[in-house]
Amino acid sequence: MSSIAASPSGVAIPARAPTNKWLVTLSVTFGTLMGAIDSSIVNVAMPQLRSAVGATVQEITWATTGFVIATVMVMPLTAFFGRLFGQKRVYLACLALFVVGSFLCGLAWNLPSLVLFRAVQGFGAGALQPTEQAILRQTFPPKEQAMAMALFSMAVMVGPAIGPTLGGYIVDNFHWSWIFFINVPVGVLGFFMSARFVEEPEDIRAANRLEAQKQRKHMDWAGIVLLCVGLASLQYFLEEGQSHDWFESTEMLLCALVAGFSMVAFVLRELTAEAPVVNLRLFKDPVFTSGTLLSALMFSILMASMFLLPMFMQELLGFTATQSGLTLMPRTLVMLVMMPIIGRLYSRFPPQLFIGVGLALTGLGVYHMSHFTLDTGKSGIMVAIMLQGMGFAMMLVPLSTVALSRVPRHRLPDATGLSSLLRQIGGSIGLAVFATLLSRYTTQAKAALAVHMSADRPEVLTRLAQLRAGFMGRGMDAGSAQELALRTLSGITARQGAVLAFEKLFMLAALLFVVVMPLVLFLKAPKHTSGPQETPHIDVEI
Repeated sequence: MSSIAASPSGVAIPARAPTNKWLVTLSVTFGTLMGAIDSSIVNVAMPQLRSAVGATVQEITWATTGFVIATVMVMPLTAFFGRLFGQKRVYLACLALFVVGSFLCGLAWNLPSLVLFRAVQGFGAGALQPTEQAILRQTFPPKEQAMAMALFSMAVMVGPAIGPTLGGYIVDNFHWSWIFFINVPVGVLGFFMSARFVEEPEDIRAANRLEAQKQRKHMDWAGIVLLCVGLASLQYFLEEGQSHDWFESTEMLLCALVAGFSMVAFVLRELTAEAPVVNLRLFKDPVFTSGTLLSALMFSILMASMFLLPMFMQELLGFTATQSGLTLMPRTLVMLVMMPIIGRLYSRFPPQLFIGVGLALTGLGVYHMSHFTLDTGKSGIMVAIMLQGMGFAMMLVPLSTVALSRVPRHRLPDATGLSSLLRQIGGSIGLAVFATLLSRYTTQAKAALAVHMSADRPEVLTRLAQLRAGFMGRGMDAGSAQELALRTLSGITARQGAVLAFEKLFMLAALLFVVVMPLVLFLKAPKHTSGPQETPHIDVEI
């Protein structure tokens, strides 16, 4: 049966026969999943990369920083490029750019070439997430929007979760270059499937043609420049701030000032431009604003907790990268099972219920992590992360669905670009804040414990004597045994201090989940309808 789509100008346009929605979903998910995996897969291969390109520990971080900066610069411009060149063309071009960048990363011969090719990867990856989200929202009917967002959320969250595990396995068993080469066949498959099965709806084409004419006539070059400078400065500040001691560094202070000035000027420019490159007026809709901000806030806490636990396992419990990745796998499996279920049940219950329960479960899981010790085993860790997996699934699907529930179809790329950008920045802020707090809390905890390690305390003398006797029993002389006992006791104290720091951070993360819970009350989703797909309306000037 044919259908009629209405263009923004009111002209009825016959719609094409719809392609199977599951083939469309599979086609566009390849790109998003690869981009999400590549945001974390490189981290476990840093030692091998550093050796291969002859870089220092500080220099090799640019391989990640360059990728992230390029990604955030493209995300909000996705809709702009889609209007000028077509949504499908932009997706295919960015997927091709990502695949080419991946192949070149595997061939990198020095640090500048690696950073450059990672930036190429990032420019390609930046448009994949928001474009897939918009395509799925335009492909699935209104009553199945939650299922569409469940599939999208699976790709966004599963990628960073399996990235370290996959990267650890590849590095342990193959050459480091295969963490990049593996993207090539998958990307090529995704490219040809997207070219074959993904179609741009006629009403979206018509809306984009009208907007493109206006954009070409009033090209917002000032907005593009301010956006790129502001986001690049902000992301560099968040990525490199800790290593430069934040505002103690003139370089970081300058970056913060440039980012602040550029972003304020960008907002003012976009609100007055004839044809703004980014449609900030979407934030006039309270549902989109509250859903997007809450999602960014949740993502910042989630990314921080996902960053802390692998560090705890590897640095204090002695897990390898592969072991820690496998221990975290149950969280990913729970999310894979739960997200489609939440997508099915979404229309039967208020979204606030799902998000509230998700917050509670995730907070409970993180609270359980605040009781980890050096004796904690894999079973104890799995209980906490499975609770988190259930909570993540119950939060992310409703948040993604509600935030876009009142955005017109032809404005979905604008909205998804903004929501993807805020999620990325929120995650970067969470990582920066918690990494800084971890360093400070560890120093404070070690200093507090050191006060109790004075040589006149009987328990300290007893412990030293036990260690000294043990070393002498292994054949060491008295002087060497005493020196090694002192170093061992110092190491034990340092490890306990680190445990206390992690416990404090996990408790803080759990409290943050409780603190943000009242924000759920501001989310108001429109009532579900079972009629034909329609273009929702919000009072937004376009």
